[in-house]
Amino acid sequence: MIDDNKLVALLGSGLASIDYPASPAGLYRPVEYTLESGGKRLRPLLCLATCDACGAKAENALSQALAIEMFHNFTLIHDDVMDRSDTRRGRPTVYARWGEVQAILSGDALLTMATQMACRCPADRVSAVMELFNTTAMEVYEGQQYDMEFEGRDDVTVDEYLAMIRLKTSVLLGCACRMGALMAGAAEDTARAMYAYGENLGLAFQLRDDWLDTFGDPKIFGKPIGGDIRNRKKTWLFIMALSEAPGQMADALDGSADPVARVTEIYRSLRLDERCGALVEKYRRAAVDALAGADITDDAYRYFTGLAANLSTRQK
Repeated sequence: MIDDNKLVALLGSGLASIDYPASPAGLYRPVEYTLESGGKRLRPLLCLATCDACGAKAENALSQALAIEMFHNFTLIHDDVMDRSDTRRGRPTVYARWGEVQAILSGDALLTMATQMACRCPADRVSAVMELFNTTAMEVYEGQQYDMEFEGRDDVTVDEYLAMIRLKTSVLLGCACRMGALMAGAAEDTARAMYAYGENLGLAFQLRDDWLDTFGDPKIFGKPIGGDIRNRKKTWLFIMALSEAPGQMADALDGSADPVARVTEIYRSLRLDERCGALVEKYRRAAVDALAGADITDDAYRYFTGLAANLSTRQK
């Protein structure tokens, strides 16, 4: 049986065991600061849980789980530079605390550390591990590029948006699952099925995040509601509203004293809250359906279906 508490403890001990060089402290302290900041740890836990589900010890995939968490945090450091973000996870970002140049350099160091960690595995698996890791990294960069390009466009389509979040978010969850299967020595059919599970879970996760940014409870969500609207971020909700009510959206964004409230009203009038929820449910079901192709135990199946249900209905 997959035990979340044991996986969290294993991951925690792995993170605590990272040996940071003492010098130059200016390079490594921001890395340590980032990795100690917490977060959901969803991606490394998926890697460990999949390894366990495929019949091996979760410890077999610990280095790869750490690499995935390190890579994810590297992207966050650089995202914060690109977005000029001051706060993440309730603390100053590396960019805010140490400045842009240091954030770029420490982010680079964290990426290299992640790559070094990923290849700590049996020699006969290094090639497959690094192929998966590097392919995923390039896809994430592509997703970030599309996301930035969308900022200057008002004609982004829903299909383009879904393709972008697949690259920016979903492929890393898919990678985490496939990596766990790979480190367990699972058959290709199982590795492929677990990748599909993670990929669809990532789509549901991101769409739920979009929904929460507008319709969530700020006391639970942990940050002010409406940031995506204020920043005119091209989310599924925003794109659909621009397509179906362009005049109302223009008036709300440029002629309203409270654009967040007005745009939210437009979303509700178009039933976009319900329709986005239905799309989240579609991808949750697709994630669960993918598990049928994986050779995992009934207990593991229940674990992954429960995780999908929790993430697609989460409030923060």
